[in-house]
Amino acid sequence: MSLPAWAAALAAAGVPAVQLREKDLGDRACFEMLRLLRAALPASRLFANGRADIAVAAGADGVHLPADGVPTAALRARFGRELLLGRSTHTVDEVEREAASGADYVTFGPVFATPGKGAPVGLGALADAASHGVPVLALGGVGLAELPRVAAAGAAGAAGIRLFQDLERLSDVVAAARVAFT
Repeated sequence: MSLPAWAAALAAAGVPAVQLREKDLGDRACFEMLRLLRAALPASRLFANGRADIAVAAGADGVHLPADGVPTAALRARFGRELLLGRSTHTVDEVEREAASGADYVTFGPVFATPGKGAPVGLGALADAASHGVPVLALGGVGLAELPRVAAAGAAGAAGIRLFQDLERLSDVVAAARVAFT
């Protein structure tokens, strides 16, 4: 499926936020993809992966930083509140640090078993992470059935790839997430 068709499906389903997670994409190609996504997803928040400069240039709403990326506090000092800043986290200590550094949200996980992501942290760790004053998005092994469980643990939402891949179920996934997280 082409990127424009995929973006149209995401927009039609009402996906609230999209991260372009193409780690090996060249700068110009990343910029162009973000511009295409920005045009196709005007009602969704759009995030670049790891590159604040490209996010700003392309009109994205924010940047999602890897665990070992540029410090959140440095980007917050440079961009203020005009750029949303998110960070991948895997421990409660990392969540605490990001809350203190001014992150707008964090992803946390893997909460459940998922291929290639290490041992799951579980719902108890998710609940602990969610108690530190920054919105936490549950990540890793989160499927439709797990949405109410991660919401009950205090997650502000869920992030994922496989969760949002099946375009035929996409509207159902978004509807279930809206119910779980409101």
